[in-house]
Amino acid sequence: MTRRSCAICLVGLICAVLLVSGIGLILGHVFRTVMHNRLKKEIVLVEGSRVFESWKTPPPPVYMEFFFFNVTNVDAFLREGAKPVVNQVGPYAYREYRYKDNVSMVEDGKKVSAYNTKSFVFLREKSVGDPAVDNITTVNIPAWAVMNKVKGSFFKSSMVSIWMNSLGSGLFTTRTVDELLWGYEDPLLARIAPSNPDVEKVFGLMYKKNGSNDGEFVYHTGEQNYLDYGRVETWKGQSQLSFWTSNQSNSINGSDGSAFHPLLEKNERIYIFTPDLCRSIHMEFEKDVEVKGIPAYRFTPPRSVLASKEENPANEGFCVTPQECLGTGLLKVSPCRKGAPVVASFPHFYLGEDKFAAAIGGMSPKREHHQTFLDLNPTTGVIVRANKRAQVNILMSRVSGFPKTRGLNETVFPVMFLNENVVIDDASAARVHKLLLIVTVVSNFPLIIVGLGAIMLLVLIILLVRAHKQKTSNDEDTSYSPVSDKEKDDPQNGTYIGLTPKGDPQA
Repeated sequence: MTRRSCAICLVGLICAVLLVSGIGLILGHVFRTVMHNRLKKEIVLVEGSRVFESWKTPPPPVYMEFFFFNVTNVDAFLREGAKPVVNQVGPYAYREYRYKDNVSMVEDGKKVSAYNTKSFVFLREKSVGDPAVDNITTVNIPAWAVMNKVKGSFFKSSMVSIWMNSLGSGLFTTRTVDELLWGYEDPLLARIAPSNPDVEKVFGLMYKKNGSNDGEFVYHTGEQNYLDYGRVETWKGQSQLSFWTSNQSNSINGSDGSAFHPLLEKNERIYIFTPDLCRSIHMEFEKDVEVKGIPAYRFTPPRSVLASKEENPANEGFCVTPQECLGTGLLKVSPCRKGAPVVASFPHFYLGEDKFAAAIGGMSPKREHHQTFLDLNPTTGVIVRANKRAQVNILMSRVSGFPKTRGLNETVFPVMFLNENVVIDDASAARVHKLLLIVTVVSNFPLIIVGLGAIMLLVLIILLVRAHKQKTSNDEDTSYSPVSDKEKDDPQNGTYIGLTPKGDPQA
């Protein structure tokens, strides 16, 4: 066998091995499975894991924006029954610093407990004004909370009505943004507090939430099942809530919104437990997006999350009484707000029934401004962008024993909405890009093998073509030989004809 033949055989063997092994690995998803198993083992909430430190202290900056609804026609609304009109004032922006405190492994390292601590620092350059100076006219929440608390007792409601008149506590109040957010001493609460230790003198929408936490969470680490990564097991020592009227409504499902399992699918529901709403909500895939070059799935709460029990029978458990089912787009959270008539919704009643936005002048729900969404990288589960938007409303209606409310119809009155937003920082994005590159290269390694096999196949074809051409050339060289002089003179080799000039004597 010639050297050329050996080369052709070797190239053919290598080509066959590469193609067969590569196609086999592709069909068997071997490298992809290996890479996914590696991700499942590395993305766990244990000391030394790839994500543990960033879970405890998230590096991307989080911003909290507050928007208030300033009431412009209080007198016309109360005295003449005019449609209330508000104008939106904001944002008042704060940098939100969040970290997990008192982190400890429990149940032999199968779970981890932590407290979610948050603190806020005002950002003047991102805000419309000075929260210590800007005044907002809005619903007097403490007064409405007290009126609803005592409305079943003639004696108590009469006493509170007298106190409100003497103290000048009306159905609306004008306070600075700082007071509304971080607290002020309310005269009515101050009057009640000495005789009722459960009542605080100070009221604020974010009172005691700066530098504090929502209580102890216990999370699954994800070691036993990657789908449980970051899932809340208990909150404040309880695995079930007690605010609502069904086990389904009281269930604590999903994560706290800070961690999601890797290898997300478009057809799955993401569950998030939020203490602010005193319940779990779910989100569904909306579309593919890209943030800083990182591919992501956008998940957002569908209309069914806050749908009425008629639209979504599963929500019946959130009706504390049949009369407190307010319709699609609203959730009355009185059970976890000490009985105060607080109603949660999306900003401007987005995804709610049209009548709620129509009842208030100045409401204009728009998806791009009022939608809550999460953009998650499906491979790692990392949050690359998020906007959590929620609105605080007060349910205003006639309250027996309080003449001031006699002319009121039931109205869901907007007070404030917040927008908690985050975008992955450049350093974190670079780390995600690096990890995705490794995952892509390893997962596609069989394709590389097939590609090399294809190259070797091309080389083999070229060698075979060249070998065939050379063989043909050699055959042509050996098929014809020139005739020698001796063969020419050989009479057996043909007839030699000679021509002589005419008149030659030898002719």
